[in-house]
Amino acid sequence: MPLIPHEQLHSLAERILLACDVPAEHAALVATTLVATNLRGTDSHGIQLLTFYVDQLLAGDMIAGETGEIVSENGTSMVYDSANGIGQVTAQICAGHAARLAALHGVGIVTARNCNHFGAAFCWAQQIAEPANIGPRNIGIVMCDASPLVAPWQGREPRFGTNPICFALPGKESFLLDMATTTVAAGRIFKASINQQETIPAGWALDAEGVPTTDTATAMHGLLMPLGGYKGTGLAMMVEILCGVLSGGKVSTEIGSIRKRGRPSQLNHFFLAIDLRRFGDVAEIGARAEMLANMVRSAAPAKGYDEVLVAGEVERRTEAERRQNGIPLPEGNWETLLATAHKVGVPGARSALSS
Repeated sequence: MPLIPHEQLHSLAERILLACDVPAEHAALVATTLVATNLRGTDSHGIQLLTFYVDQLLAGDMIAGETGEIVSENGTSMVYDSANGIGQVTAQICAGHAARLAALHGVGIVTARNCNHFGAAFCWAQQIAEPANIGPRNIGIVMCDASPLVAPWQGREPRFGTNPICFALPGKESFLLDMATTTVAAGRIFKASINQQETIPAGWALDAEGVPTTDTATAMHGLLMPLGGYKGTGLAMMVEILCGVLSGGKVSTEIGSIRKRGRPSQLNHFFLAIDLRRFGDVAEIGARAEMLANMVRSAAPAKGYDEVLVAGEVERRTEAERRQNGIPLPEGNWETLLATAHKVGVPGARSALSS
């Protein structure tokens, strides 16, 4: 498995997007967020998504250069229409509005419709938590719905997406929770398929009849496993209400797919900023949160484990290691990326990744 320096991966991703007539600023943003996600070890939401984005752009199912518009703004709250623009581009705008509204009112809420896949939610929760050129200020909470791949508890037909929830405290070492409402993100099963892994771990997926399976091919034609059974279904529906119902966008089976051509995805996003300054000194709140984290870490490890961790620590360690040694790119993902570069006429991709 090749180890690719993150700078080279970023450069290639940016060149591929530029070849699809994506404006330079937007191409840089998308490349940055995808590679940042690989650096943290969340490969399901990293560079492997680029192929799907390119297919959407080439098919006209996503619009390069579109930035959307505000539908309504009322005190703390905003509805935004992303107008089928690139997901990362409109997410950056909406996260900025949430932080702006929080600075004015203490809380900022933005719900957006007609969106595309925005990569990993942590990118936008962190942007809210620490707005550019301002520094630590907010709690950032971000959610989104997704194409229906998950049956409701006791069902065998898809009605929900992975519907992730992300919670970010400001600060480099702070608590950062980014989780799907399924046992794993769909991208992890797609990654297994792309790299010809015959099996996946138990508990990830169901077959078309709603029966658990560990066969990758069966899972690809089946369903994702909701997190914690009926609890995962409840959380998924909560996310759908905040994203799709509140924004006036498409919901549930009305939503398209990043992997199917012929129509826009029409996803929905939700951004919440809570201004910590309204509750006291930001540094003091951060210190109390770190005290809590240390209390959690102080628990005796269970048999078979060396330590107790809090959300975000594994990813930070992975990022440090990958920044130094490179990002591992499985053969299947590598060849798919090279094929995408070739499709849009980007020369020298193989040599760039092999150097």
